Amino acid sequence: MSDTYTPPEVWTTDAENGGKFSGINRPTAGAREEKALPVGEHPFQLYSLGTPNGVKATIMFEELIEAGHPEAEYDAWMIKIFEGDQFGSGFVDINPNSKIPALLDRTGVEPVRVFESGSILVHLAEKYDFLLPSTGRGRTEVFNWLMWQMGSAPFIGGGFGHFYVYAPERYKYPIDRYAMETKRLFSVADNQLGETEYLAGSEYSIADIAAYTWLGNLYHGAYNGADKFLQLHEFENVGRWVKAIDARPGVIRGRLVNTQAMPERHSAADFDKVEDRSLFEPVRKRADV
Repeated sequence: MSDTYTPPEVWTTDAENGGKFSGINRPTAGAREEKALPVGEHPFQLYSLGTPNGVKATIMFEELIEAGHPEAEYDAWMIKIFEGDQFGSGFVDINPNSKIPALLDRTGVEPVRVFESGSILVHLAEKYDFLLPSTGRGRTEVFNWLMWQMGSAPFIGGGFGHFYVYAPERYKYPIDRYAMETKRLFSVADNQLGETEYLAGSEYSIADIAAYTWLGNLYHGAYNGADKFLQLHEFENVGRWVKAIDARPGVIRGRLVNTQAMPERHSAADFDKVEDRSLFEPVRKRADV
Protein backbone atom coordinates (compact mmCIF):
# COMPACT_ATOMS: atom_id res chain seq x y z
CA MET A 1 0.00 0.00 0.00
CA SER A 2 1.40 3.37 -0.97
CA ASP A 3 -0.20 5.30 1.90
CA THR A 4 -0.20 4.46 5.58
CA TYR A 5 -3.26 5.04 7.72
CA THR A 6 -3.22 6.44 11.22
CA PRO A 7 -6.54 5.58 12.93
CA PRO A 8 -8.30 8.56 14.51
CA GLU A 9 -9.10 8.57 18.21
CA VAL A 10 -12.75 7.86 17.39
CA TRP A 11 -13.78 5.95 14.25
CA THR A 12 -16.60 7.25 12.03
CA THR A 13 -18.10 5.61 8.97
CA ASP A 14 -16.98 6.70 5.51
CA ALA A 15 -19.68 5.77 3.00
CA GLU A 16 -17.44 6.71 0.08
CA ASN A 17 -14.91 4.03 1.07
CA GLY A 18 -17.26 1.04 1.02
CA GLY A 19 -16.77 -0.19 -2.53
CA LYS A 20 -19.59 -2.18 -4.10
CA PHE A 21 -21.37 -2.54 -0.77
CA SER A 22 -21.26 1.15 0.20
CA GLY A 23 -24.94 1.60 -0.53
CA ILE A 24 -26.11 -0.95 2.03
CA ASN A 25 -23.42 -1.27 4.70
CA ARG A 26 -23.94 0.71 7.90
CA PRO A 27 -22.59 0.27 11.45
CA THR A 28 -26.13 -0.18 12.79
CA ALA A 29 -28.67 -3.01 12.83
CA GLY A 30 -32.45 -3.16 12.55
CA ALA A 31 -35.18 -2.59 9.99
CA ARG A 32 -34.94 0.41 7.67
CA GLU A 33 -38.46 0.17 6.27
CA GLU A 34 -41.77 -1.53 6.90
CA LYS A 35 -41.96 -4.35 4.37
CA ALA A 36 -43.79 -7.65 4.74
CA LEU A 37 -42.35 -10.82 3.26
CA PRO A 38 -44.23 -12.90 0.68
CA VAL A 39 -45.58 -16.23 1.91
CA GLY A 40 -46.25 -19.37 -0.15
CA GLU A 41 -48.17 -22.56 0.49
CA HIS A 42 -45.40 -24.87 1.67
CA PRO A 43 -44.40 -25.56 5.31
CA PHE A 44 -40.99 -24.00 4.79
CA GLN A 45 -40.51 -20.42 3.64
CA LEU A 46 -36.94 -19.59 2.64
CA TYR A 47 -35.78 -16.04 1.99
CA SER A 48 -32.40 -16.10 0.35
CA LEU A 49 -30.09 -15.46 -2.59
CA GLY A 50 -27.87 -17.81 -4.59
CA THR A 51 -24.65 -16.88 -2.81
CA PRO A 52 -22.46 -19.56 -1.18
CA ASN A 53 -24.27 -19.13 2.13
CA GLY A 54 -27.70 -19.04 0.54
CA VAL A 55 -27.09 -22.11 -1.59
CA LYS A 56 -26.32 -24.17 1.52
CA ALA A 57 -30.01 -24.02 2.40
CA THR A 58 -31.38 -24.75 -1.07
CA ILE A 59 -28.98 -27.66 -1.57
CA MET A 60 -30.11 -29.10 1.77
CA PHE A 61 -33.78 -28.84 0.81
CA GLU A 62 -33.18 -30.40 -2.60
CA GLU A 63 -31.10 -33.20 -1.08
CA LEU A 64 -33.96 -33.93 1.34
CA ILE A 65 -36.47 -34.07 -1.50
CA GLU A 66 -34.11 -36.21 -3.58
CA ALA A 67 -33.80 -38.62 -0.64
CA GLY A 68 -37.56 -39.09 -0.44
CA HIS A 69 -38.78 -36.41 1.97
CA PRO A 70 -41.65 -34.70 0.11
CA GLU A 71 -42.69 -33.06 3.38
CA ALA A 72 -39.60 -30.85 2.98
CA GLU A 73 -41.20 -28.95 0.09
CA TYR A 74 -40.41 -25.27 0.31
CA ASP A 75 -40.95 -21.86 -1.21
CA ALA A 76 -37.76 -19.95 -1.95
CA TRP A 77 -38.07 -16.20 -2.33
CA MET A 78 -35.24 -14.07 -3.66
CA ILE A 79 -33.84 -11.40 -1.35
CA LYS A 80 -32.03 -8.81 -3.45
CA ILE A 81 -29.31 -7.75 -1.07
CA PHE A 82 -27.96 -4.91 -3.22
CA GLU A 83 -31.45 -3.40 -3.19
CA GLY A 84 -31.65 -3.71 0.60
CA ASP A 85 -34.44 -6.30 0.84
CA GLN A 86 -32.73 -7.75 3.92
CA PHE A 87 -33.48 -4.56 5.85
CA GLY A 88 -37.25 -4.79 5.50
CA SER A 89 -39.12 -5.30 8.76
CA GLY A 90 -40.42 -8.74 7.75
CA PHE A 91 -36.94 -10.05 7.04
CA VAL A 92 -35.45 -8.52 10.18
CA ASP A 93 -38.16 -10.24 12.22
CA ILE A 94 -36.74 -13.57 11.03
CA ASN A 95 -33.09 -12.59 11.04
CA PRO A 96 -32.11 -9.59 13.18
CA ASN A 97 -28.65 -9.78 11.62
CA SER A 98 -30.08 -8.92 8.16
CA LYS A 99 -28.14 -11.63 6.33
CA ILE A 100 -29.38 -14.35 4.02
CA PRO A 101 -30.48 -17.10 4.26
CA ALA A 102 -33.43 -16.86 6.65
CA LEU A 103 -36.00 -19.61 7.11
CA LEU A 104 -39.47 -19.79 8.61
CA ASP A 105 -40.42 -23.32 9.62
CA ARG A 106 -44.21 -23.62 9.80
CA THR A 107 -44.41 -27.37 10.35
CA GLY A 108 -45.37 -27.07 14.03
CA VAL A 109 -48.07 -25.34 16.02
CA GLU A 110 -45.98 -22.16 16.23
CA PRO A 111 -43.68 -20.95 13.41
CA VAL A 112 -39.97 -21.21 14.17
CA ARG A 113 -37.47 -18.76 12.74
CA VAL A 114 -34.06 -20.14 11.77
CA PHE A 115 -31.22 -17.87 10.71
CA GLU A 116 -27.55 -18.39 9.84
CA SER A 117 -26.80 -20.99 7.19
CA GLY A 118 -25.17 -23.42 9.62
CA SER A 119 -28.17 -23.26 11.93
CA ILE A 120 -30.51 -23.98 9.02
CA LEU A 121 -28.43 -27.03 8.04
CA VAL A 122 -28.48 -28.39 11.60
CA HIS A 123 -32.18 -27.64 12.05
CA LEU A 124 -33.15 -29.59 8.94
CA ALA A 125 -30.65 -32.38 9.57
CA GLU A 126 -32.03 -32.99 13.05
CA LYS A 127 -35.64 -32.62 11.98
CA TYR A 128 -35.30 -35.34 9.34
CA ASP A 129 -32.41 -37.36 10.78
CA PHE A 130 -30.50 -36.65 7.59
CA LEU A 131 -26.80 -36.09 6.82
CA LEU A 132 -25.91 -35.82 10.52
CA PRO A 133 -25.24 -38.77 12.84
CA SER A 134 -27.56 -38.67 15.83
CA THR A 135 -24.89 -39.47 18.42
CA GLY A 136 -21.25 -40.26 19.00
CA ARG A 137 -17.92 -39.57 17.43
CA GLY A 138 -19.31 -39.23 13.90
CA ARG A 139 -21.68 -36.47 14.96
CA THR A 140 -18.87 -34.55 16.64
CA GLU A 141 -16.67 -34.88 13.57
CA VAL A 142 -19.42 -33.43 11.37
CA PHE A 143 -19.73 -30.50 13.76
CA ASN A 144 -15.95 -30.07 13.76
CA TRP A 145 -15.93 -29.51 10.02
CA LEU A 146 -19.17 -27.53 9.96
CA MET A 147 -17.78 -25.08 12.52
CA TRP A 148 -14.47 -24.98 10.65
CA GLN A 149 -16.30 -23.83 7.55
CA MET A 150 -18.46 -21.30 9.36
CA GLY A 151 -15.43 -19.78 11.04
CA SER A 152 -13.40 -19.80 7.84
CA ALA A 153 -15.88 -18.33 5.35
CA PRO A 154 -15.25 -14.68 6.32
CA PHE A 155 -11.59 -15.04 5.35
CA ILE A 156 -12.63 -16.17 1.88
CA GLY A 157 -15.60 -13.89 1.23
CA GLY A 158 -15.17 -10.79 3.35
CA GLY A 159 -11.41 -11.15 3.15
CA PHE A 160 -10.07 -12.45 -0.16
CA GLY A 161 -13.19 -11.87 -2.24
CA HIS A 162 -13.68 -8.35 -0.96
CA PHE A 163 -10.14 -7.10 -1.45
CA TYR A 164 -9.54 -9.00 -4.72
CA VAL A 165 -12.81 -8.01 -6.43
CA TYR A 166 -15.10 -5.64 -4.53
CA ALA A 167 -12.86 -3.09 -2.80
CA PRO A 168 -12.76 0.33 -4.51
CA GLU A 169 -8.98 0.00 -4.86
CA ARG A 170 -6.66 -2.99 -4.88
CA TYR A 171 -3.74 -3.16 -2.47
CA LYS A 172 -1.07 -5.81 -2.19
CA TYR A 173 -1.09 -6.33 1.58
CA PRO A 174 -4.77 -7.32 2.10
CA ILE A 175 -4.86 -9.39 -1.09
CA ASP A 176 -1.70 -11.25 -0.08
CA ARG A 177 -2.99 -11.71 3.45
CA TYR A 178 -6.29 -13.28 2.43
CA ALA A 179 -4.93 -15.14 -0.59
CA MET A 180 -2.53 -16.87 1.80
CA GLU A 181 -5.36 -17.72 4.20
CA THR A 182 -7.63 -18.97 1.42
CA LYS A 183 -4.92 -21.26 0.11
CA ARG A 184 -4.23 -22.46 3.64
CA LEU A 185 -7.91 -23.37 4.06
CA PHE A 186 -7.83 -25.29 0.80
CA SER A 187 -4.76 -27.07 2.12
CA VAL A 188 -6.58 -28.02 5.33
CA ALA A 189 -9.42 -29.52 3.30
CA ASP A 190 -7.03 -31.16 0.84
CA ASN A 191 -5.10 -32.90 3.61
CA GLN A 192 -8.30 -34.22 5.16
CA LEU A 193 -9.74 -35.34 1.82
CA GLY A 194 -6.54 -37.21 1.14
CA GLU A 195 -7.50 -39.48 4.04
CA THR A 196 -11.31 -39.59 3.84
CA GLU A 197 -13.86 -39.53 1.02
CA TYR A 198 -15.79 -36.68 2.61
CA LEU A 199 -14.75 -34.10 5.18
CA ALA A 200 -16.12 -35.92 8.23
CA GLY A 201 -15.35 -39.44 7.02
CA SER A 202 -16.82 -41.92 4.57
CA GLU A 203 -20.31 -40.40 4.54
CA TYR A 204 -21.57 -37.23 2.88
CA SER A 205 -22.86 -34.77 5.50
CA ILE A 206 -24.00 -31.23 6.15
CA ALA A 207 -20.33 -30.34 6.67
CA ASP A 208 -19.71 -31.13 3.01
CA ILE A 209 -22.65 -28.99 1.90
CA ALA A 210 -21.38 -26.06 3.96
CA ALA A 211 -17.80 -26.24 2.71
CA TYR A 212 -18.67 -27.14 -0.88
CA THR A 213 -20.62 -23.97 -1.55
CA TRP A 214 -17.52 -21.87 -0.83
CA LEU A 215 -14.66 -24.10 -1.95
CA GLY A 216 -16.57 -25.34 -4.98
CA ASN A 217 -17.36 -21.82 -6.15
CA LEU A 218 -13.73 -20.78 -5.94
CA TYR A 219 -12.50 -23.99 -7.53
CA HIS A 220 -14.79 -23.33 -10.49
CA GLY A 221 -13.68 -19.76 -11.10
CA ALA A 222 -15.56 -17.44 -8.75
CA TYR A 223 -14.21 -13.95 -8.08
CA ASN A 224 -13.31 -13.34 -11.72
CA GLY A 225 -11.39 -16.57 -12.21
CA ALA A 226 -9.50 -16.39 -8.93
CA ASP A 227 -8.79 -20.12 -9.10
CA LYS A 228 -6.02 -19.28 -11.57
CA PHE A 229 -4.61 -16.55 -9.35
CA LEU A 230 -4.64 -18.97 -6.40
CA GLN A 231 -3.60 -22.02 -8.46
CA LEU A 232 -6.35 -24.11 -6.90
CA HIS A 233 -5.77 -26.98 -9.32
CA GLU A 234 -2.88 -27.91 -7.02
CA PHE A 235 -5.41 -29.23 -4.50
CA GLU A 236 -6.25 -32.50 -6.22
CA ASN A 237 -8.17 -34.04 -3.34
CA VAL A 238 -10.40 -30.98 -3.10
CA GLY A 239 -10.91 -31.18 -6.85
CA ARG A 240 -12.01 -34.82 -6.64
CA TRP A 241 -14.43 -34.00 -3.82
CA VAL A 242 -15.85 -30.91 -5.55
CA LYS A 243 -16.54 -32.78 -8.79
CA ALA A 244 -18.24 -35.64 -6.95
CA ILE A 245 -20.58 -33.22 -5.16
CA ASP A 246 -21.09 -31.20 -8.37
CA ALA A 247 -22.83 -34.20 -9.95
CA ARG A 248 -25.37 -34.88 -7.19
CA PRO A 249 -28.91 -34.17 -8.52
CA GLY A 250 -29.97 -32.34 -5.35
CA VAL A 251 -26.86 -30.18 -5.48
CA ILE A 252 -27.38 -29.35 -9.15
CA ARG A 253 -30.91 -28.16 -8.44
CA GLY A 254 -29.98 -26.40 -5.21
CA ARG A 255 -27.30 -24.34 -6.94
CA LEU A 256 -29.92 -22.86 -9.29
CA VAL A 257 -32.46 -21.61 -6.76
CA ASN A 258 -32.59 -17.85 -6.14
CA THR A 259 -30.17 -17.17 -8.98
CA GLN A 260 -30.65 -15.26 -12.23
CA ALA A 261 -31.47 -18.58 -13.91
CA MET A 262 -34.25 -19.31 -11.40
CA PRO A 263 -35.15 -16.37 -9.13
CA GLU A 264 -37.85 -18.20 -7.16
CA ARG A 265 -38.73 -21.81 -6.42
CA HIS A 266 -42.21 -22.93 -5.45
CA SER A 267 -42.36 -26.46 -6.87
CA ALA A 268 -40.24 -28.98 -8.75
CA ALA A 269 -41.91 -27.80 -11.95
CA ASP A 270 -40.00 -24.52 -11.72
CA PHE A 271 -36.82 -26.32 -12.74
CA ASP A 272 -38.44 -27.15 -16.09
CA LYS A 273 -38.59 -23.42 -16.82
CA VAL A 274 -34.81 -22.90 -16.61
CA GLU A 275 -33.74 -21.98 -20.12
CA ASP A 276 -30.08 -22.99 -19.94
CA ARG A 277 -30.38 -26.78 -19.71
CA SER A 278 -26.60 -27.16 -19.56
CA LEU A 279 -26.85 -26.05 -15.93
CA PHE A 280 -28.29 -29.49 -15.12
CA GLU A 281 -25.31 -31.42 -16.50
CA PRO A 282 -23.21 -33.38 -13.97
CA VAL A 283 -20.07 -31.50 -15.05
CA ARG A 284 -20.47 -28.02 -13.61
CA LYS A 285 -20.00 -24.93 -15.71
CA ARG A 286 -17.27 -22.53 -14.65
CA ALA A 287 -18.37 -19.30 -13.03
CA ASP A 288 -16.29 -17.19 -15.43
CA VAL A 289 -17.57 -18.78 -18.66
